[in-house]
Amino acid sequence: MPVTAETKTRPVQGRRKEVVGEVVANRMQKTIVVVVTRKKSHPFYGRVVARNKKFYAHDENNEAHVGDVVRLQETRPLSKLKRWRLKEIVRKTALVPEVAIEPAGK
Repeated sequence: MPVTAETKTRPVQGRRKEVVGEVVANRMQKTIVVVVTRKKSHPFYGRVVARNKKFYAHDENNEAHVGDVVRLQETRPLSKLKRWRLKEIVRKTALVPEVAIEPAGK
C-alpha cells in the first residue's frame, strides 16, 4: 500500500505549560527570575499552604522589571537554568525600576 498524506500520521505535540508569577530579579542580561506561588491544601491538616518556586526565564527585550506580574511559557533548554520564556506582562508595576548608581570619585 503506498504511503499517502492520509495514512501518514504525526505524533500530536502537547501544549506548552504556562505559569504566572512575579518578577523578583532582572539584573542579568536577557534573564529574569520569577517567583510562582502555588497554594495547596495540606492532606492531613486541611490548612492551605503556600509554596514558592523560582523560575529563570528568557526576556529577549529586557522589558520586565521587578514587581511586574508576568506569564511564562515552557520552552527548550536555553541554558543550565533557563527553561522558560517570557510570554507576556500581565500587570506592570507602579514602581520605578532601580538605577545602578556608581560611587563618585573612583
